[in-house]
Amino acid sequence: MTRLRTLVRRARSDRGSAALETAVIAPVIIALLGLMIAFGRVIDADGAVDAAAHAAARAASLERDAPSAESQARAAAEDSLNGDGITCQTNDFTVDTSGFALDVGQAATVTATISCTARLSDIGLPGLPGAKTLTATFTSPIDTYRGRQ
Repeated sequence: MTRLRTLVRRARSDRGSAALETAVIAPVIIALLGLMIAFGRVIDADGAVDAAAHAAARAASLERDAPSAESQARAAAEDSLNGDGITCQTNDFTVDTSGFALDVGQAATVTATISCTARLSDIGLPGLPGAKTLTATFTSPIDTYRGRQ
């Protein structure tokens, strides 16, 4: 009879512990999921900004003069970011077209640099920054023997 009483006491002493464990562990799991979403968003945006810089430099290197190279680079970067579904809060775009000033026969390059500020504030985790600025630079060669203006 005393064994039965001991078993009944043990069973009653664990009552409610599952609810308490769930109440303690659930916020931690939700926070970890939020961090995974934030890191995934940053990595995705970083790859998209890198691809946009690559597309911009390549598009600029195919042109024959600096003004059209800059406009084509900007259009290629915007198309690339829009195609990847990336929306930047702020977008800074620069292209170095000084290679077009060199004479034909000299090796020249064009460099595109893109900075994009990705928004993280909608994730809603305490301590998470509201935004992250991502920057990518890519250099593409200009055809050495093609005419330049």
